[in-house]
Amino acid sequence: MDTPEHDRNVTPARRALDALAVNTDDTAALDTLASSDVLVPVPDDATPEDVADPSAVALPVLEQPGGNPVVPVFTSEPEMVDLLPFVSRYRLVPLGALASQWPADDLSLTIDAGSDHPLTLTSEGVRTLLARP
Repeated sequence: MDTPEHDRNVTPARRALDALAVNTDDTAALDTLASSDVLVPVPDDATPEDVADPSAVALPVLEQPGGNPVVPVFTSEPEMVDLLPFVSRYRLVPLGALASQWPADDLSLTIDAGSDHPLTLTSEGVRTLLARP
């Protein structure tokens, strides 16, 4: 049986986001999301040293309406290309590891911002809901 192209692009992280849209307390979905890898676009102003350093990730920070800074990450290339078609480079990063080092300021995280069920978390939400030991 053939699987439609769209279904093949659905990652476990994408399914977790869909589940969280129905039930925000779904701990299994949060665990799946936290243990998933996400695509982090490499900012245009990142230096070659930043890009080559496996222990550091340069975060692309966008300003939301109202001036709140947000970092967009994505569960798959198609999700990223839909929202940011001109991104030429990205890093694949475990979301839980990214969350465990998340800054304590007002920087929010948006996962799959252009999808039907995006998830945006405050800085505190990133650290408490997605950071895993």
